[in-house]
Amino acid sequence: MWALTRPRIHGDFLLLDEAQDTNPVVEQVFLAQGAHAQLVMVGDSAQAIYGWRGARDVMTGFRGRQLALSHSFRFGPEVAAEANRWLAIADAPIRLTGAPTINSRLTTATNPDAILCRTNGGAIAEILTLLAQGRRIALAGRASTLKELAEAARDLKQGRRTTHRELLLFSTWGEVQEYVEWDPDGRDLLPFVDVIDQHGVDVVLQTLTRLRAESDAEVTVSTAHAAKGREWPTVRISGDFPEPTDEENTTVDGDPQPGPIEPSEARLAYVAVTRAQQQLDLGGLSWINQHPDGSPSTALSAVSR
Repeated sequence: MWALTRPRIHGDFLLLDEAQDTNPVVEQVFLAQGAHAQLVMVGDSAQAIYGWRGARDVMTGFRGRQLALSHSFRFGPEVAAEANRWLAIADAPIRLTGAPTINSRLTTATNPDAILCRTNGGAIAEILTLLAQGRRIALAGRASTLKELAEAARDLKQGRRTTHRELLLFSTWGEVQEYVEWDPDGRDLLPFVDVIDQHGVDVVLQTLTRLRAESDAEVTVSTAHAAKGREWPTVRISGDFPEPTDEENTTVDGDPQPGPIEPSEARLAYVAVTRAQQQLDLGGLSWINQHPDGSPSTALSAVSR
């Protein structure tokens, strides 16, 4: 409603941050200021991860002088090399250079500062495991998001419809279970369904009340989406980043061949691995080391293009 009033934002310069994930309303308001203000966009097209909710990369097609910042001050060369592998898969034009003064490493992290998950269900599963180990856990973002999802699951299990956007198309919990089991599009909900079926809604809701503030936590659990813009010394990638498979083509053992990696998934992985400053545990993304698109030769050929 505010945007429909054609607001004028007073100032000589207007800067739009995270421009690769801009919703159309903000885009309209921002571009309308070009008659009286100098417009500046800041963002990374390779970090465009909110297209599923209508966001656009408004830097594409924007008439302006382009300046690239490709040297990282967050991590060293080893994490930069991992980031470049995912940038190559996403067919992004930019490549990163790590700070030579930072000794970042790819190794197993037994006590990470942060665990990054692909899904809300994966985050809940990690929280349950860590609490069982007696760890003090924080959740990046809003715990209410997970609480609302668990309450929606309870409604379905009790025979009531829900208006939660992730579950509103289902009339029963059984329909959700069938969806995640048989429909490839249901893979994002699979970790959440597994947690609910294994532990129950009440346990999940009780678990969320035991979370700490980050300043008082040993480990921060976050989705990769909520982690954008954040950084931690040591990061482990959770196990809910599935390897894509080609079900129509199998190996001699009958296992499905590796499937193509969607650019959106490569961008999300790129965001996740670049949250680490000193130590990165690939964890749930380790399958990339055996995937055809993850070989060094593939990444190098993409850079040469």
